[in-house]
Amino acid sequence: MATTTHPRIAIIGGGPGPLVLALTLYRRGIPSTVYKRDTSVDSRAHIGGMLDLKYESGQRALSENGLEETFARNSRPEAATIPGYDSAGNVPFVQDPDPNRNPKDISPEIDRSVLRKILLDAIPSDAVKWGHALASVRDLGNGLRELTSANGNTAVVDILVGADGANSRVRPLVSAAVPTYTGVTGAEISIAPEDTKKPELQDAVELVGRGSMFSWGPEKMFGSQLNGDGRIRTYAWFPAPTDWKLPGDPAEARKVLLEIVKDWTPSFRKLIEHCDDNAIYQRPLYRLPLDHKWEHVPGVTILGDAAHLASPSGGGEGANLTMLDALELGIVLANAINGGRSVEEREEAIAVWEEERMTVANRIAVISDENLQACVSPDAPASVPKAMAKFVAEQKERQKA
Repeated sequence: MATTTHPRIAIIGGGPGPLVLALTLYRRGIPSTVYKRDTSVDSRAHIGGMLDLKYESGQRALSENGLEETFARNSRPEAATIPGYDSAGNVPFVQDPDPNRNPKDISPEIDRSVLRKILLDAIPSDAVKWGHALASVRDLGNGLRELTSANGNTAVVDILVGADGANSRVRPLVSAAVPTYTGVTGAEISIAPEDTKKPELQDAVELVGRGSMFSWGPEKMFGSQLNGDGRIRTYAWFPAPTDWKLPGDPAEARKVLLEIVKDWTPSFRKLIEHCDDNAIYQRPLYRLPLDHKWEHVPGVTILGDAAHLASPSGGGEGANLTMLDALELGIVLANAINGGRSVEEREEAIAVWEEERMTVANRIAVISDENLQACVSPDAPASVPKAMAKFVAEQKERQKA
């Protein structure tokens, strides 16, 4: 009986993209291996907030891989409620989706850690190589590449997919583009679940509500979210020079952040005053060129932030774009491999996928950049509604398409 020899597929990266790609291939009979920097499934389990998965992208990546019901059990539609405030605590608007609306208009939230577990549980355990940070790639010719991990392990592969984020080690194989600083930096802080129950914090907890909240003042923005485990995670963004540094000492970091929002209502300031000493991180924002594309290189491609890193002001599109990248690449590869197409035909199909996905991603990157500038404008919060309206209109156009 004739047997099919599958190409050796290596997927580099730690977010949802690599796992969606591996799952998409696995469910269509194609093996692959995901190489992760993390040393185990429990590594960095506390890092990462909520993701609002959109019907036509993130949710589609799960439903087409048999995880629609699992997502429904583990997601929180009520967390899609988003109040928006000015720095005095006034409410310019509230986004509160009606659960009876068209599913395409609802983007339920799911904690990043929960999504990762769902995806890991859906693929073979031996499909993931933990503690395999990519150190180098050697071109062996004829489309073959030898990967060397930091732990010394090597592997020869036919297809290499870089889904390894902003500082991708795979991107240089296809593109000379590098991330550039947006001029906006900030901090991620959080309040531990047990502390959110303190009576003196209830006014701050109410500001955040059931899901996420945003607030704006001149040249600064807050964004907070209630995670599934009860932790309140807050991001503060503001313009700053490239060399701006958040102090490493928690008390000093609080002083710096509190000075930045010294004129804001006390309820907002409590999100800083009571933040967890062990969960304070600086978060400078970088992006790739807004028109990023590349000439296809046989045997290698990139997706997610490795391909289209943008500011996080795109309405949660980053993770959704990544998951849709991975789903559609997986389908392209499975169709080519299972259809018995030649290597040349397979590479042509990947090149078409790259062109299509980057056209969509670049359009969103432009809007994300405009949103970011509006959110930290001297005119904020007055500058925000116009930017939001443009983004919503773009979403509706994409749904029609």
